[in-house]
Amino acid sequence: MRLIASYIIGLIFGVGISISGMANPAKVLNFFDVAGAWDPSLIFVMGGAVVVTFIGYRFVLKRPAPMLEQKFQLPTRRDLDLPLIGGSAVFGIGWGIAGFCPGGALPALGTGKSEVFIFVAALLAGIFAVNIMNRMRQMRSATA
Repeated sequence: MRLIASYIIGLIFGVGISISGMANPAKVLNFFDVAGAWDPSLIFVMGGAVVVTFIGYRFVLKRPAPMLEQKFQLPTRRDLDLPLIGGSAVFGIGWGIAGFCPGGALPALGTGKSEVFIFVAALLAGIFAVNIMNRMRQMRSATA
């Protein structure tokens, strides 16, 4: 049942990303080009997502547990640290340069365009590099 629910949720997300234009790097880059061919339409996409999420969380978190899990898995940390700020900066810079974010790039893989595959390969390489660096840091602090 979890696999089916995951598939349906991913399908809805991918269709929404595609319809909204978030899988189109030119549309995203035009959003960031405030001095040129600025396209403000993504403000409405992001605003709509925030409103739906805000309302949805109000209903969902009133339940004792999720439908397919024992308990909710919500973040407990609220502090700002260097990895969070650095990761956010790298994400924003990459989104501004490439026009893709991970959520928009995955549905765009279906276009077969090489730049999407290059972006996803770089994304995966970055994830693996961070995991390796975190393991090395943990090993160093365990031996110290």
